Amino acid sequence: MTSALVFGCAGVTPATVPNAVTAAVPAAVPYNAATTYAKLVKAYPFIQIANTRPNAEIVTIGGMGYVRRGVHLLQLDLFLPPQATRDKAPVAAVVLVHGGGWRSGERSNMAPLAARLAARGIAAAVIDYRLADEARYPAAIHDVKSALRWMRANSAAHGIDPQRIAVAGGSAGGQIASLVGVTNGMVKFDPDGAGSAVSSAAQAVINIDGLSDFTSPAARAHEDDPKKKPSAAGFWFGGSYAGAAALWREASPTFYVSRHTPPMLFIGSGQARFAVGRDEMAGKMHAAGVAAKVVMLPDSPHSFWLFDPWITPTAEAMADFLTTQLPIPTTTRQ
Repeated sequence: MTSALVFGCAGVTPATVPNAVTAAVPAAVPYNAATTYAKLVKAYPFIQIANTRPNAEIVTIGGMGYVRRGVHLLQLDLFLPPQATRDKAPVAAVVLVHGGGWRSGERSNMAPLAARLAARGIAAAVIDYRLADEARYPAAIHDVKSALRWMRANSAAHGIDPQRIAVAGGSAGGQIASLVGVTNGMVKFDPDGAGSAVSSAAQAVINIDGLSDFTSPAARAHEDDPKKKPSAAGFWFGGSYAGAAALWREASPTFYVSRHTPPMLFIGSGQARFAVGRDEMAGKMHAAGVAAKVVMLPDSPHSFWLFDPWITPTAEAMADFLTTQLPIPTTTRQ
């Protein structure tokens, strides 16, 4: 299923972006490890950009198309544990969603984390999804659910257990991953699932420094700032909170918590603005009898998962959580 690489946001036309929001809107600012390093290095002179391949035994398969949106083929790169590990029993897997304010970023941002998870016995896919310049909310949610379905449909070929597939993301990707997980089985958020026998459900969710509630005053102080004309969230939703309040609420994972919500791990930085809604959501999950764990990395910047020294504790926390919540079935142990 390897396909030719498609660059950029092919298929974007003026009709996909409402004029009321896009008039005079500056171009998206690139978001990757290099641009973020340049912003952080003065305050954190000891940081280093995390490398992508810390273990030569892991297997990588790049540029695999998972769904086509018009002429834009969305792709993923797969990082697999060593063949010997997968020969013992099918492994758990996670779909990783990059951040970038819903409008920027690239799948390669999550590759260093994917490599470290694969080295710890967990398959990981880093994925494209449609950014806000190409398609507004909830297009990204549809795409991530399609990636989960692709992982499940192709699980046998890669030694993955189709019953142990999680979704995770950082920053905007953390919010997207959370919303994808809490809306398991909801047709409204998964139009590609119509008529498909393959589920897009996530068995666990990891939110790395992503919002859980857009509607709270603390979130809107940043995400609904009128000086930004529009803010990142306002651009994604196609309107301010006052003009699109229903969408802002609909996209807030905290409002979907129930006893059916999959277990969730929240990994937080030292930057409080990105934790909005997290503690309230975790409290709701505990009240519903659902596992919710919060791991904090004190004094860390936002985007910490792109850098040493924080990528190692991030990968360890994720691997520990997934191993606990998605254990190898007893019937397949050897």
